[in-house]
Amino acid sequence: MRILLSNDDGYFAPGLICLAELLSEFAEITVVAPERDRSGSSNSLTLDRPLSLRNSHNGFYYVNGTPTDCVHLAVTGMLDVMPDMIISGINHGANMGDDTIYSGTVAAATEGFLLGIPSLAVSLVSASNGNYPTAARVTADMIKRFQKNEIKAPVLLNINVPDIEYQQLQGIEVTRLGRRHKAEPVIKLQNPRGEMQYWVGAAGPAQDAGAGTDFYAVQHHRVSVTPLQIDLTHFDQMDQITRWLNN
Repeated sequence: MRILLSNDDGYFAPGLICLAELLSEFAEITVVAPERDRSGSSNSLTLDRPLSLRNSHNGFYYVNGTPTDCVHLAVTGMLDVMPDMIISGINHGANMGDDTIYSGTVAAATEGFLLGIPSLAVSLVSASNGNYPTAARVTADMIKRFQKNEIKAPVLLNINVPDIEYQQLQGIEVTRLGRRHKAEPVIKLQNPRGEMQYWVGAAGPAQDAGAGTDFYAVQHHRVSVTPLQIDLTHFDQMDQITRWLNN
C-alpha cells in the first residue's frame, strides 16, 4: 500500500516521525510536510510565489508552504503514482469541533480528499504526555481495516485519539463534530519599542459536548472518528434566503 504522510507541525515533528516508523513496517511511505510549524493555516494554498521541495537527512521531503501545498504538490507534481491513502498527523493537540475549520492537519487530509484519495486526519488530544505510539497504532488499525474492506468512495475521516496508553482505550466511536464557546480575547503586549502586538487568544472550551460528539467520545477514552464533507451549503436556509430576496 502506498501512503503519503503530511502534517501541519513540520517535518521534524515527533508525531509524524512516530507514525512514519510504524507504518513503514507494512506500507510504502512518502513524507511531504511543511518546513516549519504551520498550525492554524487551514486550507490556504500558496499562489503568490513558487514552492521549494527539499529532502531531509531522514528521507522526509519538506516544502516551504502550507500543509495543503504539501499534499497538492506531492500528488499533482512529485509522485509518479497516486497514493492509495493520505494521512495527516499525528497532530499534537485536538482537532475537534470548530478546530477543524482552522486546522492545517485537517486541511492536508482535505486536499487529498478533494483529489479523490481516501484521507485521514489524525490528532492526539494531548497537552503534555504525548502518547504518540497510541495514535500511531490506532492509525495502523484503520489502514488495515481499509485494506481488508475498502470503502469505494473517497472518504475524509477526522480521528482524535485520547492521550492514554493503547490498552486503556475504551473502543472507537463514530461521532459528529461538537462546538466550542467563542475564542478567548486576543492578548495585547507592548514590545521594547513601545509598539502594541497581539497574540491570538486560546480556543474556547467545549460547549456542545454531549453524547455522540467527538468531545464526549475522547473524554470517555474512546477514539473519535468523524466523517467530514466539504459542501458548506446551508440547505435549510435556501428557502428562507429566497423569500428574503424576493421581498
